[in-house]
Amino acid sequence: MDNNEIYVSLDVGTTEVKVMIGEISAGMLNIIGVGTAPSNGIKKGAVVDIDATVKSIRQAVEKAERMVGVSINQVVVGINGSHIQLQPCHGIVAVSSPHKEITQEDIDRVMDAAQVVSIPRDREVVDIVPSQFIVDGYDEINDPTGMIGVRLEMEGLLVSGSKTVLHNLLRCVERADLEISDIFLQPLAAGEVSVSRDERNLGVALVDIGGSQTTISTFKDGSLVTLNVVPIGGAHITNDLSVGLRATQVEAERVKVSHGHAYIDDTSEEVLAVIQPMGSHEQEEYSQRELAEIIEPRMEEIYEIVAEELSSIGDIPGGVVLTGGTVMMPGSLELAREMLGRNIRMAIPDYIGVREPRYTNGVGLIEFAHLHVKMNHMEMVVATNDDEEQPPLRKARKAGKQRTDQGEESPGVRKRVRSFFKVFFE
Repeated sequence: MDNNEIYVSLDVGTTEVKVMIGEISAGMLNIIGVGTAPSNGIKKGAVVDIDATVKSIRQAVEKAERMVGVSINQVVVGINGSHIQLQPCHGIVAVSSPHKEITQEDIDRVMDAAQVVSIPRDREVVDIVPSQFIVDGYDEINDPTGMIGVRLEMEGLLVSGSKTVLHNLLRCVERADLEISDIFLQPLAAGEVSVSRDERNLGVALVDIGGSQTTISTFKDGSLVTLNVVPIGGAHITNDLSVGLRATQVEAERVKVSHGHAYIDDTSEEVLAVIQPMGSHEQEEYSQRELAEIIEPRMEEIYEIVAEELSSIGDIPGGVVLTGGTVMMPGSLELAREMLGRNIRMAIPDYIGVREPRYTNGVGLIEFAHLHVKMNHMEMVVATNDDEEQPPLRKARKAGKQRTDQGEESPGVRKRVRSFFKVFFE
């Protein structure tokens, strides 16, 4: 393990916190550890209870540590939510090299120039997602490094987020004794394992149905084009079951996972679920069809919203790719094909131990970090418990750590964490 690259991803969702340890060996990714814990401090994608969120993160980290026998110090963090906004941006600079050869420094300068825009004070520029570079008027360039030119331009999308949401999330991660190596936009990371390069070039929609929100992101010409987050997801199905069956949220979630079905036509009257209603000492039985009669209308509502969003975007030749924990429910894919009327498939990570749609974001964060970011000293992300200099559990690497509560004069998120959202089309 010492000779291989180790990455640890942290996916803080509304219903579950997932920590995933990936090992890159001979260019191949292996998922060697996974830790999950109920997410108790997140509502609608934002932190509402810092202590509860910190506790959930620590529980997930400890489970992953015990599985692999290592101590986690650093993580790459995914961000998502309705607070994320995209807007077009454009930057232009003169090539600085005396020989007019474009270097990484020129690319960094043109991306910085593209960030000189006016945004509200309560928002923070996270980074730039380039769509193309232009060298002396020649466009559609993916990587201008090494080219000869006088003028370098970049067109892309500026990603901004709510300062409150971003800083509270980063504070929770740091209070869990973890150092943040990088921060990525989750739809970009999920796209790395969910959609192929050909689909991204042709045009494809990635629909991630999570606990309390559904993220609809579209890609075209190899780049992220649109991003829309709607506040409805699997937690609403659980709530519907809780009300309809007069059961607790925990009982409703259990029944949804074990016996839930999203497509009434494919259900069975013979498959029965036993429910313990609130305020009653007697158990009740419900057939899978009866459960589906509660579940399907809510899933239809989600797909109707997706259909409206896709119709406003226009033609998507590559079709729709579904992912997220909610689509694990039987019948979700069949209902989507009936309602959306497009080429639809489900994205499942092809790694042992995580072959479920709910792990797409975690795997994507690791792959995105490995493919697009040259991280410094990644061998220090984890340290074996046999190392005498390391404690048996996590060790907070405080040297150089940037706090998120330094006030207005502190550098932004992009300055604290090196290179967010790298180019999506290497």
